[in-house]
Amino acid sequence: MEDARMKTVLDTNVILFDATALTKFRNSDVYIPISVVEEIDRFKRDLGEVGRNARYFSRFVDDLRSQGNLADGVKLESQNSFIFVVTDQETTHLPKELDSNIADNRILGTAIYLQSAFPKHHIQLVTKDINLRIKADVFKITSKDYEPDQTLGTEEDFYSGRKELSVETGFIDRFYEDKKITPPENAKLLANQYVILKDASNPNHSAIGRYSGAEQCIVPLISPTDSIWGIHPRNVEQSFAFDALLNDDILFVSLVGKAGTGKTLLALATGLYKTLDEGRFQRLLVSRPIFPMGKDIGYLPGDIEQKLNPWMQPIFDNVEFLMGADKKAAGRTQELIHQGMLNIEPLTYIRGRSIPNQYLIVDEAQNLTPHEIKTIVTRAGEGTKVVLTGDRHQIDNPYIDAVNSGLSYSVEKFKGYDIAAHIALNKGERSPLAELAANVL
Repeated sequence: MEDARMKTVLDTNVILFDATALTKFRNSDVYIPISVVEEIDRFKRDLGEVGRNARYFSRFVDDLRSQGNLADGVKLESQNSFIFVVTDQETTHLPKELDSNIADNRILGTAIYLQSAFPKHHIQLVTKDINLRIKADVFKITSKDYEPDQTLGTEEDFYSGRKELSVETGFIDRFYEDKKITPPENAKLLANQYVILKDASNPNHSAIGRYSGAEQCIVPLISPTDSIWGIHPRNVEQSFAFDALLNDDILFVSLVGKAGTGKTLLALATGLYKTLDEGRFQRLLVSRPIFPMGKDIGYLPGDIEQKLNPWMQPIFDNVEFLMGADKKAAGRTQELIHQGMLNIEPLTYIRGRSIPNQYLIVDEAQNLTPHEIKTIVTRAGEGTKVVLTGDRHQIDNPYIDAVNSGLSYSVEKFKGYDIAAHIALNKGERSPLAELAANVL
């Protein structure tokens, strides 16, 4: 192994976030402290994504063990990397400030040991734990967050789904007359990217549209003359959202925005319209991951329907709002459920299913990992439309953040495809109080 070769120490949370993390470090020696193996073992019986990742990691490392001694390092030929599992005996000389009974400190100790044992090599600690990265800085250890897909960048780099263009005088008038127009040469628009056209000589003269990748021109938005289940777009962003949600050629839509911007309500209104009014889809399926906000209240009594009701109640609230403000709204919602036209369920049981000809809404998608998003979207059968809604700043899953959540990942991966559209909603419409709270708290 040549001098200056990278040596990488992985924290437990990296493996729980991405079970294939071991294979993501090319030309590196990857070290797994025994404390990580012990922590992984405690998660292997978990029934969720974390448990699956823990079990996958254990099987993967066991396969490596059959190829050689892990203490001496086993080579991954495809990555030109070596995988080591090291004991905590190498961390017995921890700085006095670090308590050796804490697993994070022993993991950091492995990096400290490697830095002293291999002074010519680059040592890095990869962890999703911010506090551990702070500790690493104190002891002069290079540390970084795990970002398997560098294309996601920082939160400031997120794709908004829209672009403002300053155009020459007469451009907007020709757009209104011809109902389509070729964008300026320097526009560099992506398929289904929404545009705000502003006259360079008169900023008050403007228009909005969507860039059609198939036609390679800007086309008008779908704008129903009547309300959609009592809902009208209240701002430009919501107009963009309605266009994507009502367009049958767009099969994947992601709506991202803070609380009160109307993500879920817009998706439900168009889902009910396309299913019940137009008959375009056989059923409206609404689902959401089960993650509590704050401390969990423990096990809930009753059968499965009674247990799930508290988690699904936000969806019922929105559907009943669309059904009407009277007391009969709840009855109409239940009637649709009994008729099979509306199904509200958790994501827990979606693996292995095939979902054809349905309008699938996944609410609170910011709590899903990239792997979970892939599992959900690959369930979509012929004629199914998938809508993801979420707020990157309200993540309850402890193993992901705004940059590497499945919602952010899918937005980045789907952008530019003819069957996908994304809209970032920023203007709150729930109430003046909700808008103020979202902005200042």
